[in-house]
Amino acid sequence: MSYSKKRYLVYFFITLFIMVIPFITLNNNHLLLLSFDKLQFHFLGIVYNVSELYVMPFLLMFLFIGIFAITSIFGRVWCGWGCPQTIFRVIYRDLIESTILDLRRIKNKQKDINYNKRSNQIKKYIAIVLWSIICLIIASNFMLYFVASEDFFTYIQNPSEHSFMIIFIISIAVFLIYDIVFMKENFCTYICPYSRIQSVLYDDNTKQVSYDYTRGGKIYENSVKSIFKLKDLNANDECTTCEACVKICPTHIDIRKGLQVECINCLECSDACANVMKKFDKPSLINWGSTNKVINKKNISIFTKRNITYFSSLFLCIFLAFYFSLDKEDFLVNVNKTTQLYKTKENGVIANNYVLTFHNTQDKTLIFHIKLEDEKNYKIKRFESFALDAGKKIKKVLIIETTKDYVKSKDNANIKIEIKTLNESLKVIKNISFIHP
Repeated sequence: MSYSKKRYLVYFFITLFIMVIPFITLNNNHLLLLSFDKLQFHFLGIVYNVSELYVMPFLLMFLFIGIFAITSIFGRVWCGWGCPQTIFRVIYRDLIESTILDLRRIKNKQKDINYNKRSNQIKKYIAIVLWSIICLIIASNFMLYFVASEDFFTYIQNPSEHSFMIIFIISIAVFLIYDIVFMKENFCTYICPYSRIQSVLYDDNTKQVSYDYTRGGKIYENSVKSIFKLKDLNANDECTTCEACVKICPTHIDIRKGLQVECINCLECSDACANVMKKFDKPSLINWGSTNKVINKKNISIFTKRNITYFSSLFLCIFLAFYFSLDKEDFLVNVNKTTQLYKTKENGVIANNYVLTFHNTQDKTLIFHIKLEDEKNYKIKRFESFALDAGKKIKKVLIIETTKDYVKSKDNANIKIEIKTLNESLKVIKNISFIHP
């Protein structure tokens, strides 16, 4: 199977996966959702409140280290096989323009469309309309990662009350229309920072699109007047100079010149060369492999010192994210002191006032109760058990006083309070400071 067909299959499954994820739930929680309106982060069916995003830094580190690791090992495989920009360009250029409307040939992506023909102008407008409809679907699906799907379809029925969401969707769609229809691959070449870091991460063991000049011959040589100059091939050189690899390149480069930042590892040049060389019963002169593999004919293990370091770092990020996720609280309680630090009563009793903010993050009603760990020196003067509905927040006043057996310490005391639910076996321990004169 050619690289192009493999890429189309990968694109199909990635698109299907991305479109379906917002609708997948585990334990009535979403698989992946960063909800701005509810200030929640859903990950693998577990809900984290905005104050519990201690897992996020490790996931972000895993993402960035993973990008560096993939680039160092497999080159710009993300650009050619998973990047939305590339997938969208294939949908618009190869599917809509080439296959459906017959505006261009897939085998010659560098040939401009002749818009002097009236029929081609009409087809161009049809292509933009079709792509605009797809862009609205893409933008709406992107919004589902920030607004729960069940809420999104409710909000969309009242656009006047959710104008920001509608404007956001339209803005994303307009950007995609401009990017894919007019900016094209220039986004990959001049705007995307990923192409600029690849030269730093590459070495002779990095898999990349490589022209095997040991078989095909060096087509170009360095020249003082120009960077590349055509040279005469020898009799044993296999390259036919048909330039099929050049015509099919979506970023308009000649891979025979060597590694270039514009190359997105789509490997369409390899397929084009394979079709030509097949007539001579020879393999393609362009392959996806490292310099040591293709040019130097060396077999290098993937477990190099560099790669082992990347693997260790990724494992550490996942381990720390999992470890800290175990500390997830079943409900959230925030304790704040009032402006009055303490109050001394006539009988010598010292009182401290607190404001507690309760947030029920469960999907059921909870009945909250508070108990002091040190009931010998302290007692609760004001607080009554109460019920709180799922997803709701409420503020309650807690007053703690000293008992007659209280022994005054030199420094302010730290008190442990146990906040638990009477209808569920859930509890949270909080350390609060008790201030005295």
